[in-house]
Amino acid sequence: MMTQDGNDDGAWFAPKRFGYGSGLPITRQGWFVLLGFTAAVIGIEAVAGRSGRGMFVAAQVIVVLLTGVLFVVTARHTRGGWKWRWGDKGTRKD
Repeated sequence: MMTQDGNDDGAWFAPKRFGYGSGLPITRQGWFVLLGFTAAVIGIEAVAGRSGRGMFVAAQVIVVLLTGVLFVVTARHTRGGWKWRWGDKGTRKD
């Protein structure tokens, strides 16, 4: 899918400008992943909130596992991968 800047690299997420990791989604697939994760966490927590302690602990484990899956998906589908970024080096004004 072509992105706004014309790159067809298959990335779903933009890289962060500063720091490590992914920025916001840049394609429909990225937004579906982010919204699906958010809906899953809200649903799991809503069900676990009405249940006993054992269900609450199980829900927390599931949320941690889903977060790990989210990290793997975003890392594989971020333009340029995950690496430390210092921002645009050419835009510094001293």
